[in-house]
Amino acid sequence: MSDAPKLPEILEQTPVGERGLERLRLRFSNGVERVYERMAPRSRGAVIVAALRDEETILLIREYACGPHRYELGLVKGRIDAGETPEQAANRELKEEAGFGARRLTVLRAMTLAPAYMAHQTWLVLAEDLYPEKLEGDEPEPLEVVPWKLSELDRLMLREDCSEGRSLAAMFIVRELLAARARGAQE
Repeated sequence: MSDAPKLPEILEQTPVGERGLERLRLRFSNGVERVYERMAPRSRGAVIVAALRDEETILLIREYACGPHRYELGLVKGRIDAGETPEQAANRELKEEAGFGARRLTVLRAMTLAPAYMAHQTWLVLAEDLYPEKLEGDEPEPLEVVPWKLSELDRLMLREDCSEGRSLAAMFIVRELLAARARGAQE
């Protein structure tokens, strides 16, 4: 793998309107200048939580999704509040949305939605060694917790009610991580 290219120099950074856009005037290492627009980061980011009931079962939630106006299956997720680490936010969201806390939380990686024009990052957090604990959240109705076997992701990825890309990507990442962990334990 080669060295990463030198990042463009930000010559000017200007807010655009009231919708959280910003315009960046950039100079690339070859001297070419361009103007890009992006959604400016407006929060500390978010978490998406891969909560494992056991080594084979991940917990999904079914909640209303306003975009497609339907109920969707996906992982627990939410914003990182002021003063929280991704692990703390993940544990809080897990308690609010699924009614569980985790004794072991591991940040696996940052994920982006559309890195070409959005600065927002979502931290994938693996939650293990779960215990029952419920916190009051901001959901308008109770969320259904749906255990799902990681060995059946092929069935889940084709369901119409499971379309959120971060959840799908996160589950495949976790499945591969657990398989590598199991291979390591066998050696």
